[in-house]
Amino acid sequence: MAKDFSARVHRRSKRNVFSALIRARFRQGKNKVAIIDADGAEVTYGNLLRGAFAIGSAIARQTKRGEAVGILLPTGAASTIAFFAVLAFGRIPAMLNFTAGAANLEAACNIAKVNKVVTAHKFIEIGGLQDLIGKMEDFTHFLYMDDMRESLTTRDKICAVLGPLLPWFVGIRPRATATGVILFTSGTEGAPKGVVLRHSNLVANVEQIEAHVDVEPSDIIYNPLPTFHCYGLTAGMLWPVLTGKSLVLHPSPLQTKNIAKRISETKPTVMFATDTFLQQYARVSRNGELNSLRIVVCGAERVRDETRHMMQKDFDCEVLEGYGVTEASPVLAANQPGDIKPGTVGTFLPGVEYRLEAVAGLDEGGRLFVRGPNIMAGYLMVDRPGEIQTPEDGWYDTGDIVSLDEHGCIAIRGRAKRFAKIGGEMVSLTVVENCASALWPDHQHTAVILPDPKKGERIVLVTECAAAERDHLITWMKSHGVPPIAAPRSLVAVDEIPVLGTGKTDLCAVDRMVGEHIAVGEQTAASEQVESATETAAE
Repeated sequence: MAKDFSARVHRRSKRNVFSALIRARFRQGKNKVAIIDADGAEVTYGNLLRGAFAIGSAIARQTKRGEAVGILLPTGAASTIAFFAVLAFGRIPAMLNFTAGAANLEAACNIAKVNKVVTAHKFIEIGGLQDLIGKMEDFTHFLYMDDMRESLTTRDKICAVLGPLLPWFVGIRPRATATGVILFTSGTEGAPKGVVLRHSNLVANVEQIEAHVDVEPSDIIYNPLPTFHCYGLTAGMLWPVLTGKSLVLHPSPLQTKNIAKRISETKPTVMFATDTFLQQYARVSRNGELNSLRIVVCGAERVRDETRHMMQKDFDCEVLEGYGVTEASPVLAANQPGDIKPGTVGTFLPGVEYRLEAVAGLDEGGRLFVRGPNIMAGYLMVDRPGEIQTPEDGWYDTGDIVSLDEHGCIAIRGRAKRFAKIGGEMVSLTVVENCASALWPDHQHTAVILPDPKKGERIVLVTECAAAERDHLITWMKSHGVPPIAAPRSLVAVDEIPVLGTGKTDLCAVDRMVGEHIAVGEQTAASEQVESATETAAE
């Protein structure tokens, strides 16, 4: 069966993303509702295509074929229309993270050679982004969707009418191997780099998800995740739209109370989230606001046992954990409804090849390399803007340490960069974080590595739990068979662990917080020594 699915994925991925939308429109009918927006407005497949051709025609007048065009919009009907509008006339959408700051956005635009950015006045006003836009105007030009709608030309309106009927006469039909989107990654660990995904990569991943995750035709999907992140783009927007599933979009995963209320109003049955966001939604839910949910698919971070048990107990809802990377469009593996093996992210999607390379200091598992129809065309790097650097022989190094059981279920042991080497042994920071989460489940925790003159490296646990004590953690770890070498040397309590707009921990910011804490501690210690010496001299 897996071979049949793999063959189907490869066959269907030989089309571009816009062709897949046209196919979905004819299969579902022009009057089928494709999207329910944050304000309750319903967008049919017919409206989606008309909007894409009208706005796409307006964008095409100000850009060149093959040019990368930035999209700076929250998750919603506008960002979906903008995405397909850019594709309709042979341009390339570059999804920009409006939470990344002007410096990172400038770097992203330089990497992908983005000179025009699609946004909206209303979004800027509501989001309070005037300062950001002011800074970005120094290196790019903005195209406002609200302005374009008000100033559509006769040609734009003709495109809106004829486009859905004669799509390839009005628009452009790119090859499946052409670039379909540019995304930006590495915000957790350093400067951004562009990830170039082909049309075929995106369509393949949609087909892989469709073949792997068994949902009902009547299911309603709820997606609050940002479309500038591949998880929110492919799984949260493209998969439902291109396969005809009803989709409810929400502009921000941070609007915790609003999301719980809106779930109660729209009655979705499947939701995309991260573990952190899901915990927040569940805690603020009142009077069974999440009761309609049958399945929540979580990615971007590990799903804690506490989260899964809470959702099952309070809402009779199953939490599936997925695993992916932007470079894989992004989904590589996922649990399946009714078939969850705790501690794993399920099995690989159809068409994904893998190999494990041994890691010194680890007895089990290895570094994961993957290949398949969903693997990126390559990177765009700061030092070589516009030049795609392709993976060697199609293999992508995920940088993750994993192990597989006899059924092919994958256990993620951690990022290779997130293993500390202490006295010659490899220690996973994820294990340390998991122990802290089990002991203090109502708080967030992140482990970091610092140099150590004696053992090479040492672990510091950053925690939001003000009452956390190292002795309690060591006792818990010892009683649960965790080796003493994994115990953090110190704990740093903070008010809040910073996260990126994608929901992932901002590791760069955490490292800075630890550095500042240590610097303050050293200054305090030095001051105390001086004060003690002064008092001694005075005596």
